[in-house]
Amino acid sequence: MSIPLSWFIVLAVVLFGIGAFGVLIRRNVLIMFMCVELMLNAANLALVGFSRSLHDVGGEATVFFVLVVAAAEVVVGLGIVVAIFRRRQSAIADDLAELGG
Repeated sequence: MSIPLSWFIVLAVVLFGIGAFGVLIRRNVLIMFMCVELMLNAANLALVGFSRSLHDVGGEATVFFVLVVAAAEVVVGLGIVVAIFRRRQSAIADDLAELGG
């Protein structure tokens, strides 16, 4: 029994919407990073759904590269957040605006 493409897309849109809502509403940087990861995974789900429906491997290859970039983003982002948390004892997005000078 095959799952229709529309279910993949609806789930991807819902996950992307939750992630976008979290990025726009939350102020904690760690929560914002998790929401960005949720948005990337929603895009990956849509790519896999389209790839599966078109019987093409290109979507899965693209998902692999997106996951590699997301892992690198997490490493760099969490390094910055830990450095800020050590100096200020909080990781609020409003505090990051002061890094510009």
